[in-house]
Amino acid sequence: MAGRRPRDRGRQGRPLSDSPFPPGFFGRTDEDDDAAFYGVPRLVTHIDDAAILAVGELYEELGIDGDVLDLMSSWISHFRSPPRHLRVLGMNDAELRANAMAAERIVHDLNDDPRIPLADASVDDVVCCVSVDYLTQPIAVFTDVARVLRPGGRFVCTFSNRVFATKAIRGWLFGTDADRCAIVARYFVQCSAFGEPTVSRRTPPDHRGDPLYAVWATRDQSTRLAP
Repeated sequence: MAGRRPRDRGRQGRPLSDSPFPPGFFGRTDEDDDAAFYGVPRLVTHIDDAAILAVGELYEELGIDGDVLDLMSSWISHFRSPPRHLRVLGMNDAELRANAMAAERIVHDLNDDPRIPLADASVDDVVCCVSVDYLTQPIAVFTDVARVLRPGGRFVCTFSNRVFATKAIRGWLFGTDADRCAIVARYFVQCSAFGEPTVSRRTPPDHRGDPLYAVWATRDQSTRLAP
């Protein structure tokens, strides 16, 4: 798949209304402190080998190889080759310390504080793999991702249909795969800091394992963000 243009362009799935997030959309079955849930290291992969390969191929295709922030990360970042400088931000210190590709490690809970503890325009690109479904304040997080991106930076979200069901937001749990692609695309649109999002299925339609979807967009440099 490396080197190919994305197969699917634009937003897919059911059209979302001007107010796409009804009451309870960002609620979760388990509203206890996330620090307790993520306090135990989980040195496992959350998608199968074919989906992992598809993540790495997408990063390579897009040229995500410079100064990169891996958001909501863990013990492994799915690059085929390490980027020049990789920062990993996640909830579990032991998992982050086990990430051999990481040059910097940041323990931070984005659901508690959606502001990323980095300076403005400090990274080339941001990635988020199989974690966007756990964000309870996604518009605030996406807006702050735009703040830390340098001119022309991309934010790339990849996800499948496997989740920790008690910690995923309800709007995600009750959606189809197409709905979930539309939800992430709407996050980009709602924060008004990115260009038109691209939606792509990265595993073949007849793939029998975990499906892998991606939604990404480029920071809109014409948008001024509040400090």
